[in-house]
Amino acid sequence: MAEVLFGVDLGGTTVKLGLFDRDGNVLDKWEIPTRKEENGRQILPDIAQTIKDKMNEKGYSDQDVMGVGIGVPGPVDNAGTIYKAANLGWGVMNINEELGALTGLTVKAGNDANVAALGEMWKGGGRGYCNMVAVTLGTGVGGGIIVDGRLLAGATGAGGEIGHIHVDDEEQDACGCGNHGCLEQYASATGIVRLAKRALQQSGQDSVLRNGEISAKTVFDAVKAGDALAMEIAEKFGEYLGKGLAAVAAVVNPEIFVIGGGVSKAGPVLLDYIEKYYKPYVFHGSRDAKFALATLGNDAGIYGAARLVLD
Repeated sequence: MAEVLFGVDLGGTTVKLGLFDRDGNVLDKWEIPTRKEENGRQILPDIAQTIKDKMNEKGYSDQDVMGVGIGVPGPVDNAGTIYKAANLGWGVMNINEELGALTGLTVKAGNDANVAALGEMWKGGGRGYCNMVAVTLGTGVGGGIIVDGRLLAGATGAGGEIGHIHVDDEEQDACGCGNHGCLEQYASATGIVRLAKRALQQSGQDSVLRNGEISAKTVFDAVKAGDALAMEIAEKFGEYLGKGLAAVAAVVNPEIFVIGGGVSKAGPVLLDYIEKYYKPYVFHGSRDAKFALATLGNDAGIYGAARLVLD
Protein backbone atom coordinates (compact mmCIF):
# COMPACT_ATOMS: atom_id res chain seq x y z
CA MET A 1 0.00 0.00 0.00
CA ALA A 2 1.24 3.48 -0.90
CA GLU A 3 2.36 5.19 2.28
CA VAL A 4 3.50 8.73 1.46
CA LEU A 5 2.37 11.79 -0.48
CA PHE A 6 3.90 15.07 -1.59
CA GLY A 7 2.49 18.55 -1.07
CA VAL A 8 3.75 21.40 -3.25
CA ASP A 9 3.08 25.12 -2.72
CA LEU A 10 4.12 27.02 -5.84
CA GLY A 11 4.93 30.65 -5.10
CA GLY A 12 6.33 33.44 -7.21
CA THR A 13 9.75 33.29 -5.56
CA THR A 14 10.07 29.80 -4.10
CA VAL A 15 8.42 26.41 -4.38
CA LYS A 16 7.80 24.87 -0.96
CA LEU A 17 7.54 21.09 -0.80
CA GLY A 18 6.57 18.64 1.92
CA LEU A 19 6.65 14.86 2.24
CA PHE A 20 3.81 13.49 4.38
CA ASP A 21 2.45 10.20 5.59
CA ARG A 22 -1.24 9.48 4.97
CA ASP A 23 -2.14 10.77 8.46
CA GLY A 24 -0.76 14.22 7.70
CA ASN A 25 2.49 13.97 9.63
CA VAL A 26 5.25 15.89 7.86
CA LEU A 27 8.27 13.67 7.23
CA ASP A 28 10.41 16.24 5.43
CA LYS A 29 10.08 19.72 3.94
CA TRP A 30 12.29 21.82 1.71
CA GLU A 31 12.13 24.46 -1.00
CA ILE A 32 13.59 25.29 -4.40
CA PRO A 33 13.64 28.58 -6.35
CA THR A 34 10.82 29.35 -8.77
CA ARG A 35 12.45 29.86 -12.17
CA LYS A 36 10.08 32.18 -14.00
CA GLU A 37 12.23 32.92 -17.04
CA GLU A 38 10.96 31.78 -20.47
CA ASN A 39 7.36 32.05 -19.26
CA GLY A 40 7.97 29.62 -16.44
CA ARG A 41 8.72 26.64 -18.69
CA GLN A 42 11.22 25.18 -16.18
CA ILE A 43 8.91 25.30 -13.16
CA LEU A 44 7.16 21.96 -13.52
CA PRO A 45 10.31 20.09 -14.66
CA ASP A 46 12.15 21.50 -11.62
CA ILE A 47 9.35 20.32 -9.31
CA ALA A 48 9.34 16.87 -10.93
CA GLN A 49 13.10 16.58 -10.55
CA THR A 50 13.19 17.56 -6.88
CA ILE A 51 10.40 15.05 -6.13
CA LYS A 52 12.31 12.29 -7.91
CA ASP A 53 15.48 13.28 -6.04
CA LYS A 54 13.63 13.09 -2.71
CA MET A 55 12.19 9.68 -3.60
CA ASN A 56 15.68 8.41 -4.42
CA GLU A 57 17.05 9.88 -1.20
CA LYS A 58 14.34 8.17 0.88
CA GLY A 59 14.33 4.93 -1.11
CA TYR A 60 10.71 5.25 -2.31
CA SER A 61 9.40 3.66 -5.51
CA ASP A 62 6.41 4.97 -7.47
CA GLN A 63 4.28 2.34 -5.71
CA ASP A 64 5.11 3.90 -2.32
CA VAL A 65 3.73 7.32 -3.30
CA MET A 66 -0.01 8.02 -3.24
CA GLY A 67 0.43 11.12 -5.35
CA VAL A 68 1.43 14.78 -5.57
CA GLY A 69 -0.83 17.70 -4.65
CA ILE A 70 0.07 21.19 -5.80
CA GLY A 71 -1.30 24.66 -5.05
CA VAL A 72 -0.68 27.31 -7.71
CA PRO A 73 -1.29 31.09 -7.87
CA GLY A 74 -4.18 31.22 -10.28
CA PRO A 75 -7.68 29.83 -10.91
CA VAL A 76 -7.66 26.04 -11.27
CA ASP A 77 -10.72 23.95 -12.09
CA ASN A 78 -11.53 20.51 -10.74
CA ALA A 79 -9.79 18.83 -13.69
CA GLY A 80 -6.48 20.54 -12.88
CA THR A 81 -6.62 23.12 -15.67
CA ILE A 82 -5.15 26.50 -14.75
CA TYR A 83 -6.66 29.52 -16.44
CA LYS A 84 -3.58 31.72 -16.61
CA ALA A 85 -1.05 32.50 -13.87
CA ALA A 86 0.22 35.90 -14.93
CA ASN A 87 3.00 36.17 -12.36
CA LEU A 88 4.45 32.84 -13.52
CA GLY A 89 4.08 33.53 -17.23
CA TRP A 90 1.70 30.60 -17.71
CA GLY A 91 -1.31 30.49 -20.00
CA VAL A 92 -4.01 27.81 -19.95
CA MET A 93 -2.72 24.29 -19.28
CA ASN A 94 -3.61 21.13 -17.40
CA ILE A 95 -1.22 20.79 -14.46
CA ASN A 96 -2.45 17.34 -13.47
CA GLU A 97 -1.50 15.99 -16.88
CA GLU A 98 1.74 17.94 -17.33
CA LEU A 99 3.26 17.27 -13.91
CA GLY A 100 1.83 13.74 -13.94
CA ALA A 101 3.69 12.98 -17.16
CA LEU A 102 6.93 14.41 -15.75
CA THR A 103 6.77 12.45 -12.47
CA GLY A 104 4.86 9.32 -13.42
CA LEU A 105 2.68 9.96 -10.36
CA THR A 106 -0.94 10.94 -9.79
CA VAL A 107 -1.20 14.74 -9.53
CA LYS A 108 -4.00 16.94 -8.22
CA ALA A 109 -3.78 20.73 -8.56
CA GLY A 110 -5.73 23.54 -6.94
CA ASN A 111 -5.65 27.28 -6.41
CA ASP A 112 -3.11 28.18 -3.73
CA ALA A 113 -5.53 30.05 -1.42
CA ASN A 114 -8.07 27.22 -1.67
CA VAL A 115 -5.39 24.66 -0.98
CA ALA A 116 -4.15 26.59 2.07
CA ALA A 117 -7.73 26.55 3.36
CA LEU A 118 -7.78 22.78 3.00
CA GLY A 119 -4.56 22.60 5.02
CA GLU A 120 -6.03 24.69 7.84
CA MET A 121 -9.12 22.47 7.90
CA TRP A 122 -7.02 19.31 7.99
CA LYS A 123 -4.33 20.19 10.49
CA GLY A 124 -4.71 23.86 11.45
CA GLY A 125 -7.11 26.43 12.85
CA GLY A 126 -10.15 24.79 11.25
CA ARG A 127 -9.42 21.28 12.45
CA GLY A 128 -12.58 19.44 13.43
CA TYR A 129 -14.84 21.43 11.08
CA CYS A 130 -15.96 20.56 7.56
CA ASN A 131 -17.73 23.82 6.58
CA MET A 132 -15.15 26.56 6.68
CA VAL A 133 -14.07 29.81 5.07
CA ALA A 134 -10.37 30.60 5.22
CA VAL A 135 -9.41 34.25 4.80
CA THR A 136 -5.83 35.19 3.98
CA LEU A 137 -5.00 38.81 4.79
CA GLY A 138 -1.69 39.53 3.10
CA THR A 139 -0.70 41.82 0.25
CA GLY A 140 -4.16 40.99 -1.07
CA VAL A 141 -7.16 39.21 0.41
CA GLY A 142 -7.42 35.55 -0.51
CA GLY A 143 -10.12 33.09 0.35
CA GLY A 144 -10.77 29.39 0.40
CA ILE A 145 -14.23 27.92 0.85
CA ILE A 146 -14.80 24.38 2.06
CA VAL A 147 -18.29 22.87 2.07
CA ASP A 148 -18.86 19.39 3.52
CA GLY A 149 -15.10 18.86 3.61
CA ARG A 150 -14.53 19.64 -0.07
CA LEU A 151 -13.09 22.69 -1.76
CA LEU A 152 -15.49 24.92 -3.65
CA ALA A 153 -13.54 25.75 -6.81
CA GLY A 154 -16.29 26.93 -9.15
CA ALA A 155 -16.57 26.66 -12.93
CA THR A 156 -13.12 28.09 -13.70
CA GLY A 157 -11.46 27.76 -10.31
CA ALA A 158 -12.31 31.33 -9.28
CA GLY A 159 -14.51 30.33 -6.33
CA GLY A 160 -13.41 31.87 -3.04
CA GLU A 161 -12.08 35.13 -4.50
CA ILE A 162 -13.55 37.02 -1.57
CA GLY A 163 -11.02 39.84 -1.87
CA HIS A 164 -12.91 41.04 -4.93
CA ILE A 165 -16.33 41.34 -3.36
CA HIS A 166 -17.50 44.89 -4.10
CA VAL A 167 -17.86 46.82 -0.84
CA ASP A 168 -17.56 50.54 -1.71
CA ASP A 169 -19.32 52.43 -4.50
CA GLU A 170 -17.35 55.65 -3.94
CA GLU A 171 -13.80 54.29 -4.38
CA GLN A 172 -11.81 56.16 -7.04
CA ASP A 173 -8.63 54.07 -6.91
CA ALA A 174 -8.50 50.86 -8.93
CA CYS A 175 -7.94 47.49 -7.33
CA GLY A 176 -5.23 45.26 -8.79
CA CYS A 177 -8.00 43.36 -10.58
CA GLY A 178 -9.08 46.53 -12.39
CA ASN A 179 -12.34 47.03 -10.53
CA HIS A 180 -13.05 49.68 -7.90
CA GLY A 181 -14.11 49.27 -4.27
CA CYS A 182 -13.00 45.67 -3.75
CA LEU A 183 -12.70 44.31 -0.22
CA GLU A 184 -8.99 43.78 -0.86
CA GLN A 185 -8.54 47.55 -1.05
CA TYR A 186 -9.42 47.92 2.66
CA ALA A 187 -8.79 44.63 4.44
CA SER A 188 -5.39 43.57 3.07
CA ALA A 189 -2.08 44.74 4.54
CA THR A 190 -1.83 47.34 1.77
CA GLY A 191 -5.51 48.22 2.26
CA ILE A 192 -4.97 48.93 5.96
CA VAL A 193 -2.09 51.23 5.02
CA ARG A 194 -4.42 53.00 2.57
CA LEU A 195 -7.05 53.46 5.28
CA ALA A 196 -4.40 54.76 7.68
CA LYS A 197 -2.98 57.29 5.24
CA ARG A 198 -6.44 58.60 4.43
CA ALA A 199 -7.30 58.90 8.12
CA LEU A 200 -4.07 60.78 8.84
CA GLN A 201 -4.78 63.22 6.00
CA GLN A 202 -8.37 63.83 7.02
CA SER A 203 -7.79 64.18 10.77
CA GLY A 204 -5.63 66.50 12.82
CA GLN A 205 -5.73 64.06 15.72
CA ASP A 206 -2.48 63.17 17.47
CA SER A 207 -1.31 59.63 16.76
CA VAL A 208 1.87 57.58 17.06
CA LEU A 209 1.26 56.70 13.40
CA ARG A 210 2.47 60.18 12.45
CA ASN A 211 5.94 59.39 13.75
CA GLY A 212 7.20 56.68 11.44
CA GLU A 213 6.51 54.01 8.87
CA ILE A 214 2.90 52.97 8.44
CA SER A 215 2.13 49.28 8.04
CA ALA A 216 -0.63 46.92 9.11
CA LYS A 217 1.62 45.92 12.02
CA THR A 218 2.23 49.48 13.22
CA VAL A 219 -1.50 50.22 12.99
CA PHE A 220 -2.46 47.26 15.17
CA ASP A 221 0.46 47.84 17.54
CA ALA A 222 -0.96 51.35 17.99
CA VAL A 223 -4.43 49.89 18.52
CA LYS A 224 -3.08 47.70 21.32
CA ALA A 225 -1.44 50.78 22.85
CA GLY A 226 -4.78 52.60 22.90
CA ASP A 227 -4.07 55.07 20.09
CA ALA A 228 -7.46 56.65 19.27
CA LEU A 229 -6.84 57.27 15.58
CA ALA A 230 -5.45 53.76 15.06
CA MET A 231 -8.58 52.38 16.71
CA GLU A 232 -10.73 54.34 14.25
CA ILE A 233 -8.76 52.81 11.39
CA ALA A 234 -9.25 49.34 12.87
CA GLU A 235 -12.98 50.01 13.16
CA LYS A 236 -13.13 50.87 9.45
CA PHE A 237 -11.14 47.74 8.57
CA GLY A 238 -13.46 45.63 10.74
CA GLU A 239 -16.55 47.17 9.18
CA TYR A 240 -15.45 46.36 5.63
CA LEU A 241 -14.30 42.84 6.43
CA GLY A 242 -17.11 41.99 8.86
CA LYS A 243 -19.78 43.03 6.36
CA GLY A 244 -17.96 41.25 3.54
CA LEU A 245 -17.79 37.99 5.49
CA ALA A 246 -21.47 38.34 6.42
CA ALA A 247 -22.21 38.34 2.69
CA VAL A 248 -20.05 35.25 2.20
CA ALA A 249 -21.84 33.50 5.07
CA ALA A 250 -25.22 34.12 3.46
CA VAL A 251 -24.06 31.99 0.53
CA VAL A 252 -22.03 29.17 2.12
CA ASN A 253 -23.16 29.06 5.80
CA PRO A 254 -19.79 28.16 7.39
CA GLU A 255 -19.19 26.76 10.85
CA ILE A 256 -15.97 28.74 11.19
CA PHE A 257 -13.90 31.50 9.63
CA VAL A 258 -10.15 30.94 9.89
CA ILE A 259 -8.14 34.16 9.50
CA GLY A 260 -4.54 33.88 8.31
CA GLY A 261 -1.90 35.80 6.39
CA GLY A 262 0.57 38.38 7.67
CA VAL A 263 -2.10 40.70 9.07
CA SER A 264 -3.38 37.89 11.32
CA LYS A 265 -0.18 38.20 13.36
CA ALA A 266 -1.95 41.07 15.12
CA GLY A 267 -3.66 38.32 17.10
CA PRO A 268 -7.08 38.05 18.74
CA VAL A 269 -7.70 41.83 18.67
CA LEU A 270 -8.16 41.45 14.92
CA LEU A 271 -11.02 38.99 15.39
CA ASP A 272 -12.75 41.36 17.82
CA TYR A 273 -13.04 44.07 15.17
CA ILE A 274 -14.25 41.64 12.49
CA GLU A 275 -16.87 39.95 14.67
CA LYS A 276 -18.18 43.32 15.86
CA TYR A 277 -19.38 44.08 12.33
CA TYR A 278 -20.12 40.52 11.25
CA LYS A 279 -22.74 39.78 13.89
CA PRO A 280 -25.20 42.64 13.18
CA TYR A 281 -25.23 42.10 9.41
CA VAL A 282 -25.16 38.33 8.98
CA PHE A 283 -28.26 36.23 8.30
CA HIS A 284 -29.35 34.61 11.55
CA GLY A 285 -28.60 31.08 10.33
CA SER A 286 -24.88 31.91 10.26
CA ARG A 287 -24.70 34.21 13.29
CA ASP A 288 -23.03 31.60 15.49
CA ALA A 289 -20.13 30.93 13.13
CA LYS A 290 -16.85 30.87 15.03
CA PHE A 291 -13.75 32.93 14.27
CA ALA A 292 -10.23 31.58 14.77
CA LEU A 293 -6.69 32.43 13.76
CA ALA A 294 -4.85 30.20 11.31
CA THR A 295 -2.10 28.11 12.89
CA LEU A 296 -0.05 26.58 10.05
CA GLY A 297 1.53 29.80 8.80
CA ASN A 298 3.57 29.36 5.63
CA ASP A 299 3.11 25.58 5.78
CA ALA A 300 -0.66 25.70 5.15
CA GLY A 301 -0.09 25.34 1.42
CA ILE A 302 1.97 22.16 1.56
CA TYR A 303 -0.42 20.56 4.06
CA GLY A 304 -3.43 21.42 1.92
CA ALA A 305 -1.75 20.27 -1.28
CA ALA A 306 -1.00 16.92 0.30
CA ARG A 307 -4.60 16.69 1.50
CA LEU A 308 -5.80 17.12 -2.12
CA VAL A 309 -4.34 13.71 -2.89
CA LEU A 310 -6.56 12.05 -0.29
CA ASP A 311 -9.81 13.36 -1.81
